[in-house]
Parts: sequence; C-alpha cells; structure tokens
Amino acid sequence: MKRTLILLLFFCNALIARAQKVLEPSAAKHPEWTRPFPPFQIAGNLYYVGTTDLACYLITTSGGNILINTGLACSEQQITANIKTLGFRISDTKILLTTQAHFDHMGAMAAIKKITKAKMMVDEGDAAVAADGGLSDYDLKGDVRTFRPVKADRILHNGDSIKLGNMKLTILHHPGHTKGSCSYLFDVKDNKRNYRVLIANMPTIVTDKKFSDISSYPGIANDYAYTLKAMKGLKFDLWLASHGIQFDLLSKHKPGSAYNPMVFADKKNYYDEINELQAEYDKKMAVK
Repeated sequence: MKRTLILLLFFCNALIARAQKVLEPSAAKHPEWTRPFPPFQIAGNLYYVGTTDLACYLITTSGGNILINTGLACSEQQITANIKTLGFRISDTKILLTTQAHFDHMGAMAAIKKITKAKMMVDEGDAAVAADGGLSDYDLKGDVRTFRPVKADRILHNGDSIKLGNMKLTILHHPGHTKGSCSYLFDVKDNKRNYRVLIANMPTIVTDKKFSDISSYPGIANDYAYTLKAMKGLKFDLWLASHGIQFDLLSKHKPGSAYNPMVFADKKNYYDEINELQAEYDKKMAVK
C-alpha cells in the first residue's frame, strides 16, 4: 500500500512538473515569424515593432507607451531593439495588450511584463488561457504550456476603453479564433490629419474538427458568425492585423520606405479578407 502511494505521488508530481514546463511549438515552418523587419512609423504616434509576420505595435502617449502583441519568446530582443531604433525605450511601456492568447502573440509577454512592470490587460475570454500559458486553449491545448503564463491586471470586455496619457483605445470582442480574440479601434494624428485605426484580429479558423465536436467551446460557431458580421460593419481609415501577411505588409511597406499612412487604407483588401473567411466559415458549417 505504501509503495503504491509513493508511486502515485511520484506520478502526480511528474504530471504537475510537465504541466508547468513551457514548450513553445516549433516555428520552423514559418521563418517569417522570426525574420527581423525594420521598425517604422505607421501613422502619427503608432509604430510597427514586430517581425516580418508577427505584428507588434507600439503606441506612444504622453503618459507612457502601449505595446500590442509580443510575438514568440525569442521576439523579446527584436522588439526591444526595434523600439530603441525608433528612439523610444521598452521601459516606458505602461500597458500590454494582445489580440489573442496564442504563443505566437504572447510568447515574450511575461518577459516584457517583468522588465517593464507594465499592466497586462486581456479580453475576458482569453484571461484563463493567458494565465495558464495555453493549457486551457480549446484547440492548441496539450499537457505543457506553450508560453509563459501572464495573469491579467485588468479584464477587458467588448467596448471597454483603455486610456493612457492622451490616448484612448476601444476593445472589440471578436471571438472564434480564440475565446477572447479581440481588435482595437483608436485615433492617431500627424501634422496633416486624423486617422481612425483598426488593429484587427482576423477570424481565421484554426481547428480541423467540426465545430459541433469541440465540447470545450460549445459556442464557437455562433462566435465566429458574430465576429464576421461585426467586422463587416466597422468604420476605419487605416487597418492592420495580428499577422503581417493578413494586411499585405510586405507589399505595402518596403524597408526604408518613406512615411505614408495611406498605404494602410486599403479597404478592398480588408473586405476581401473578411469575405474569404466568411466563405471558409460557410464551408465548415456545411460539413455534416
């Protein structure tokens, strides 16, 4: 009996240790996720500081800065260097946001939070996944964490305002890709005009399963339908996304290009992307 209890304790401890381990999925099939990209000014006080495809955004304000997304764990040094290249400091980051709690956007979040002491704010639907490092993700979950856990300092809900200095962002709850995927709307300005900017989390379908087979996310089909409808009705001047490929970063901004916010005003590109995702959703729903 004693030997059985010891073996059982050993087994439980082994499971706990494995669950606490962080094993980021390989990015070998996505070299653009780690390939450096020169940082640049998008519009006004909004800057691109991510990699070639993992989009990260810096918003500077009179009260410190806001960083949206952090790429993979190895992206920390690139992001920090990109911010420095632009003439800013990572230590001035006061608020951390994400468009979705997946490892390719949350990978360096814990490390940057530790360095900056910034407040982490997460959509309510992704708060648990962020806090457990991906263990409870409905599709990518396994028995190990895919990124270092980050506990939210503030839980966000659809329509909430995020204020810092002279800036105010509005969070838009766009679930489906994750339970708490979200987009952000805000205004920036330069010496010519104001721009309403949308940083969109495009509702790509990540699961190979039928929606009806996902017991851990029974509302997934309705959430995707809601998000697709909501995103079709948004009003904006410029748009960006969680991945560079989704808004054609490489064709719109070549490294070293002159400042030109209007290259990101391609609404046809936005609606084409949404319509493609709608077709993908409809095809998925038609499978019996």
